Amino acid sequence: MPRYRLTLEYDGSRFAGWQKQRDVASVQQTFEEAVQAICGGELTIDTVVAGRTDAGVHARGQVVHFDLDRDFTPDRLRDGLNFYLRENRIAVLDAAIVDGEFSARLSATARHYLYRILNRRPPPAIEAGSVWHVPVLLDADAMQVAAQRLVGHHDFNSFRSTECQAKSSLRTLDALDVRRVGDEIHVTTSSRSFLHNQVRIMTGTLKLVGEGRWNADDVSAALEKADRRAAGPTAPPEGLCLMKVDY
Repeated sequence: MPRYRLTLEYDGSRFAGWQKQRDVASVQQTFEEAVQAICGGELTIDTVVAGRTDAGVHARGQVVHFDLDRDFTPDRLRDGLNFYLRENRIAVLDAAIVDGEFSARLSATARHYLYRILNRRPPPAIEAGSVWHVPVLLDADAMQVAAQRLVGHHDFNSFRSTECQAKSSLRTLDALDVRRVGDEIHVTTSSRSFLHNQVRIMTGTLKLVGEGRWNADDVSAALEKADRRAAGPTAPPEGLCLMKVDY
């Protein structure tokens, strides 16, 4: 039975996240229905994904694998799925047959995210649903300085959702950088794994720095307290995008 690895791009604004849920549209359910369609009927598959994105979060480089009791060439599988997914703003960018030991989740060595803040007075029109609109001018340089306090191996309990189910809040953050790109502020971050809402809480905390309400020492203090109440707010989901997964 071949194992297929696919890279997906999707607009998360119309879904309740990746994972299947009762009575709401999810990326996983929509994707699995497309697989069933190209196989000609009812079919049970077990999809494994690199990152379970939340409701409203986008992806440009999501990776999924599954075993399929059908023989497709990678190009035929990609094109067939895109035919059925075309109305759902999900696209299969590439497909490959991989070794049976490959796991989209467990084999990953790094996950890369981008958070986009539209930092101008006028609201977004074309980019609505893809950015967090912050009309107050933010100091990206101060945000970058503060962001470096979070890089490295730490207890990120202050920077995870109270609903996070991870057994440990210890994580190694490989990179966290903030830079201004025209009217936008880009927050890019990389780690082997992230806690639930970690990127969004880090971004919401750095926004406080950009506004001048916090400084780098405040970020360090929030980290040291290991208490969700110590960190800043959770940034909204629409600005976040899973850009790439390394293997």
